[in-house]
Amino acid sequence: MFLISLVAGVLYYALLLYFFTMWARFILDLVQSVNRHWRPHGAGLVAASAVYGLTDPPIRFFRRLLPPLRLGPIAFDFGWSLTMLGCIIAMSIVGAIPEWVARAM
Repeated sequence: MFLISLVAGVLYYALLLYFFTMWARFILDLVQSVNRHWRPHGAGLVAASAVYGLTDPPIRFFRRLLPPLRLGPIAFDFGWSLTMLGCIIAMSIVGAIPEWVARAM
C-alpha cells in the first residue's frame, strides 16, 4: 500500500508540474498573440523552448484528432484545451488511487 501511494504521489506531482507547464504555454502564446514582435531572450528562451518541447506533442496529437474549427477569419484551436482537460482528469484519477487501494484492503 505504501509503494502504491508513493508512486501515485510522485505521478500526481509530475502531472501537477505539467499542469503548470501548460499554463506557462498559455501565457507564452498569449504574449505572442498580443505582441507579434516579442521573442524570448537568454534564460527566457531556454525556458520557453522547454515549455514548447514538453507541451507540443500532446497538443499536436489533439490538433490532428480535432482540427481547428474555422469560422470565417477566426479559427478555434482545441488542442490546448483538450490537453489541459486530459491532464486534469489524469490528476483526479491518480489522486484517488490511494483511496481506492485503502478501500479495497
